[in-house]
Amino acid sequence: MSDDNFRGDKKTPMKTLLAKYERKLIDENAPRFPAWIQGYHLTLMTIPISAGLITFGWLAGRNYAWLWASSIMIFLQWFTDSFDGALGRLRDTGIPKWGFFMDHLLDFVFMSSILIGYSFLFEGINKQLVYLLIPVFGCFMVSSFLSFGATGEFKITYLAAGPTEIRIYFIILNFLIMIFGTGWLAKILIYLLPVSIVVLCIVVYRTQKYIWKLDMQTKKTSRQAEK
Repeated sequence: MSDDNFRGDKKTPMKTLLAKYERKLIDENAPRFPAWIQGYHLTLMTIPISAGLITFGWLAGRNYAWLWASSIMIFLQWFTDSFDGALGRLRDTGIPKWGFFMDHLLDFVFMSSILIGYSFLFEGINKQLVYLLIPVFGCFMVSSFLSFGATGEFKITYLAAGPTEIRIYFIILNFLIMIFGTGWLAKILIYLLPVSIVVLCIVVYRTQKYIWKLDMQTKKTSRQAEK
């Protein structure tokens, strides 16, 4: 595949409440980075950040106050993930294919680390439910990547929520756990897993329906060209 045909670094425009403001913030501040910091440095920062999330989650199992540190890790991952591609494009130093591979592989590592960190807050069936959320959430990511392979359109927002909003939800969740503990969350977990699976099925259904339509249009165009 030539670089001209690769579109993994060109996401479908965000359609979320914060997308416009986030784009403005990134565009205004990307030029302020020192010259020695490159986009790939920011991409690789997800590795120590993920390790921090697991560590602070383990510590939070003994003292919920450590969730402040977990929230800082989530914010730092938003920061590095938001500016890595922008920095490469601004300086024309981007490595799109490597960035696509590593960025989204590490996004999965980051997401898994958040849930592993939460698992330390629970025992028994609730701990298992948290672990089961990892493959379910991972399927949302796999769906995006396979859809990109089939359509050339890279979409990372679903049902009006994107990566930034999801990170904010996790930070809010940390705050609520520090105030109210995990008892209320344990009652929700049993419903969160099936609801997540239902939403995943809706996303997959809509995606496959769109791809089916593209295939039918291609077949129709080919038949007309043969006549």
